[in-house]
Parts: sequence; structure tokens; C-alpha cells
Amino acid sequence: MAEPLVARSALRPHVAPLASPAGAPGVTLVEVENLSLAALAAFKGREAELTDAIRAAFGVELADGPKRVTANGVSFLGTGPGKWLAVGPAGTDFSTLPAAVTDQSDGRSVFRLSGPKARETLATLVQIDLHPRAFGPGSAAATHAASIAVQVSQLDDAPTYEIVCFRTFAATLWRWILDAGLSREISARHAG
Repeated sequence: MAEPLVARSALRPHVAPLASPAGAPGVTLVEVENLSLAALAAFKGREAELTDAIRAAFGVELADGPKRVTANGVSFLGTGPGKWLAVGPAGTDFSTLPAAVTDQSDGRSVFRLSGPKARETLATLVQIDLHPRAFGPGSAAATHAASIAVQVSQLDDAPTYEIVCFRTFAATLWRWILDAGLSREISARHAG
């Protein structure tokens, strides 16, 4: 009998865990696992139907534009007109929504970057204005981090950022973030 498929970290084969630096780290980088991710595109003329369905199923009010909205552990990041990246705990079912739904759960990796030096670390990799007046909690952007396509959103004022990238680029992006955070006393953990 064949063993069932089990999701595993995109980093495990490529990146060794690091020891935490002495003292409090200026930046913490963590791989987030056990998530369900889906790309959603509203059907033409049925945007209101999708908004109503998401409100009923998840208690989330969709926002127009590059925003992150969250309720009950499920988030929707605006990635373009009528398009969102849905993120929830493993097993969250987005397939019943009245939209074009593409499961991205095993095709994407998610990182959280936090700490007092997180903003300046991320700013070395992306070409968006991360100043708190321009990009604060709830802000989201589809951009590039050191030439890798990513979705970045800010979760809180700490600041904590969530970075989503295609799985094939996860190890490279992880290393670039570590390199950007070296002078900022980075602490990194990944599953495994």
C-alpha cells in the first residue's frame, strides 16, 4: 500500500536551521506551514455575489484594492481588480465560492518577518514604500523581492510582514532575507 502524500516544507531540503543570536533578535523570520491558499478571480458581473458568499462563509468584508482583510483566521489579499489570494488554516475549503478558484496550497510558501528591524530588512528587497504612512497594518502589495514575485502584507504595527512566494523560489528568497537581515541580528526558524 502506498503511503499518503504529506505536505512538507519547501525549505527542509535546502536550508539548515539557524541558532538564534544571543539577546533579542532585531528581526525574526519564520516559515508558516499548515495553510490553505487559493487564488480567487471574480466572475465578470458577479463580484457582489462573491463578496456576499465570502461574508457568509468566513465573516470577511472584501476590500477593493491592495488590502488584507482578516476574520476568523482567514485572510483575503487584494492582488488585482476582482482578484484575491485567500489564506486560511489547513483544510479551509475555498472551492465552493462563486469564483474561479485555483488551489495554491502546495505551490506557495509563506514567511513571516517581524521585529524592530523588519521594515528596514524588507525595504532592502522590495521596491515599495514601507514607511508607516504609506504601508501599514492591512496593506498588501504584489511586487518583487530581489527579482522574485511575492505578495507582501503587513499584519501589525510590530511590524510583522507576511511574504508569499512560489514554492520553487522559497529557498532563494529565504537566503536573501537572511542576507538582508544579517547586520540586523536575524533569528530564523523553519519547519523541520
